[in-house]
Amino acid sequence: GFAPNIMLCILDIKFISLPSFCTFTLANSSIPMEPSYPNSTNGELFPWNELRLPASVRPVNYDLSLTPNLTSMTFTGRTVINMTILHDTKRIVLHSSELIITKATFQVGEDKSVEVKVLEYKPWQQIAVSFLEDLKVGQVCVLTLDYAANLSHTYDGFYNSSYNDKTGAKRVLAATQFEPQAARKAFPCFDEPAFKATFLVRITREPGYITLSNMPQVLCTTTLPSGLLEDEFEQTAVNMSTYLVAFIVANFTSITRNVSVYSVPEKKEHTHYALDTASTLLHFYNTFFHIDYPLRKLDLVAIPDFLAGAMENWGLITFRETSLLVGNQSSPLDKQLIANVVAHELAHQWFGNLVTMRWWNDLWLNEGFATYWQYTSLMTEFPQLDLDNVFLGVRFKAMAKDSLNSSHPVSVSSQVTTPEQVSEMFDSVTYEKGASLLLMLKTTLPDGQFRKGIIKYLDNYRGSNTVTEDLWNSLTQVGVQESVSDMMRTWTLQNGFPLVTVSRKGGHVTLTQEPFLLSADNATHTSNLWHIPVTYVNDNCSSAPSCRQIFTLRNKTATLNVSDSVKWLKLNYMNTGFYIVHYGDEGWATLIDALKTDINTLTPHDRASLIHNIFALSRSVCVFVLWHVLNLLDYTTNETETAPLTEALSQLSSVYRLLDKRQEQRLLARMKVYIWGHFGQLMDSQDWGEEESVSRQELRSVLLEMACSLGRQNCTDQATALYDQWTNSNQTKQIPGDLQQVVFSTAAQADLRWLSLMEAYSSTTYDSEKRKILQALASTQDPRSIVWILSTGLEGGIIQTQELPLVISTVSDGFAGHLLVWDFVKENWDRIIEKFPVGSYPIQSIIKSTTSQFSTQTHLEEVQGFFSSLKERGSQMRSVQESLETIRLNQLWMDRNLPTLRIWL
Repeated sequence: GFAPNIMLCILDIKFISLPSFCTFTLANSSIPMEPSYPNSTNGELFPWNELRLPASVRPVNYDLSLTPNLTSMTFTGRTVINMTILHDTKRIVLHSSELIITKATFQVGEDKSVEVKVLEYKPWQQIAVSFLEDLKVGQVCVLTLDYAANLSHTYDGFYNSSYNDKTGAKRVLAATQFEPQAARKAFPCFDEPAFKATFLVRITREPGYITLSNMPQVLCTTTLPSGLLEDEFEQTAVNMSTYLVAFIVANFTSITRNVSVYSVPEKKEHTHYALDTASTLLHFYNTFFHIDYPLRKLDLVAIPDFLAGAMENWGLITFRETSLLVGNQSSPLDKQLIANVVAHELAHQWFGNLVTMRWWNDLWLNEGFATYWQYTSLMTEFPQLDLDNVFLGVRFKAMAKDSLNSSHPVSVSSQVTTPEQVSEMFDSVTYEKGASLLLMLKTTLPDGQFRKGIIKYLDNYRGSNTVTEDLWNSLTQVGVQESVSDMMRTWTLQNGFPLVTVSRKGGHVTLTQEPFLLSADNATHTSNLWHIPVTYVNDNCSSAPSCRQIFTLRNKTATLNVSDSVKWLKLNYMNTGFYIVHYGDEGWATLIDALKTDINTLTPHDRASLIHNIFALSRSVCVFVLWHVLNLLDYTTNETETAPLTEALSQLSSVYRLLDKRQEQRLLARMKVYIWGHFGQLMDSQDWGEEESVSRQELRSVLLEMACSLGRQNCTDQATALYDQWTNSNQTKQIPGDLQQVVFSTAAQADLRWLSLMEAYSSTTYDSEKRKILQALASTQDPRSIVWILSTGLEGGIIQTQELPLVISTVSDGFAGHLLVWDFVKENWDRIIEKFPVGSYPIQSIIKSTTSQFSTQTHLEEVQGFFSSLKERGSQMRSVQESLETIRLNQLWMDRNLPTLRIWL
């Protein structure tokens, strides 16, 4: 029955929509009552009342047997969990989602196994077994669970997938995706990263399929009386978290060296580049980390229907086909993408798999590290892929996200408990800001110290789980000063980053720090301070690494002394620090003059850094007019390097798109003239033939994509001619890989060519080419085609549903589709979140791309109204707060800068 003041708890339910777990006091009594427990599916009380599992039981080993049926799309399983009791307890609580438990038995030590009742609390995906007497510390127990389930129709858990082979016949397969919290959909388990255990897997299959799992298969396959075959895999040689377990049933083929790459048979020829890259990088990581990869095999598998870019399952890394497969004739730019993903996932075999974060609030220890090593390993082993420019762009991207009030610290101390909150940790702060902070740390330390500290960290914690503090402690153990750990805490425990303002009187340079703010709304953070490793160069020595000097700014203000003869300072050498610099009117003028006099006085990265900083300042709360931006951009008529030009065009493109959505036609026409004046000559001088240099390919594709999208005749004529040659030759006359996007997108603007592209999309087997064609199809300005491509992407069929976020993002960029796509998302929201979990990266991407170019009060109110109406179907997501903040900032930017733009243009 209800206690008299149970209403206190009931009132809470309305606000948190979770079971109430308050402890309350009887009237006139100080005796606290027992916490209340939720009801299980059978009506009995469930014996646990928290989202996180109790720490009283630890799994030691799982013995998993699975029998998937690829005709009925169901599977049955048996999970035998050996566990030890760490604290006396009357309950065992673990995870299970969408599994029907058909039988459960429990055994303590050598006692007889007994059948037990399993209780389930579905909202938290938990099951439990209760006992009348305590299980005692140190006891060893075995829980055996038989169950049945449907193969998942979304992209997580144990899910079914299909593709058409070269004869057009449909082929089915089953694969897994467990990170972050979907192992519980395939087998009952303690589905939290800190519950590491060993795993033995058996899979029953039909002849004609192969099975793969984390470990090598034992030699013999057993034929069962039913005619089915059972494959058994060796027990894992390491303790690992449940989210890293993986298995696949498919008819794939492979090529092998010290690693193996699997694909559908038709695409076997597209696996060689991934094999070469993985082989080289495995050797690099083994050597660099002083710890050999610990398993006896490593498979890389291309899955036809896969939502993430890739997943680092230990020994069985799974990829989208577009992230692993590339033709021999593909461009170096296409290969760069494959190398990036392979390098990232291989780095995880150490950072994430060998050493794992204790909980998802410290996900950056996995993803920040894997992102950092992805670039570092490739810059070392594949310098021709030009990853330093890509890494620079990634740091700029991270700052764009982290400048929002709705951002979060890299290491989150506040609540990360619900599945949505966990999913939302997979964002550019965790990945790219995490990697940026590691780069800043590495460049601050003396040569070799960072590597020593990292090796110590891996050595200290191999096989176990860590928190961020463990990383700083490992660095201290190898002689890194304690002050460095103090410095890094200021960067990982608070969100945002600093603005450093420079003012100078003679030889005295005053540096002042404050949080970089885009609007006065987040003025609450103004007391934040960082320990900033300020690097700088001056006009006497400005481009060589040896010119770099360093000064740590710990307080609000500090003074730096330089020679009176120094004309100017450029802070944040090579943009390795995560901060923005404002030089004041005089400082900017001097730097701009220096660039106009000699463009090579600063490195290309430093020039890009100035462009990035000056645009960021134009959006900030600083009293900062657009004139500085325009003055700096005047130097770009002499610019030929990829990094600064890419940044300038990217920033101008953002402004252009905002004006386009506001239908500022006269301003748009003038802005085109401005862009032609600064970059037209360079655009027209680009060659349309094969180009070997990756850096030149990157620059050429950026220049020509902008030229053609703005309708520059020279560009559209060339692109159309190349497209027609390609179709007339039955696609045998190749278009250079880096030009395919601009050629296809230009062709897609004409109705007949759009239809021929649609045919090419259905027939091409090259995944990188297919994705570019899809983007081109989505760039059409024809409303009927836009409606068709959106609904086809949602259906999944001709266009796989995994590509819907890309389709939505591309449609959003164009004027014709940006309102259509927003209506489409609103109307189909429930179907979209059936396919992509609330809070997941695809949902973050969909929200950002459909709303980030709105800049009016009407749209702000509409977006706010829609998301607040969703309640638990998405209203609480951080990405919703980001989108509302972005619209307000766009409004602010327009109000502040439109008059200036009108005069300037």
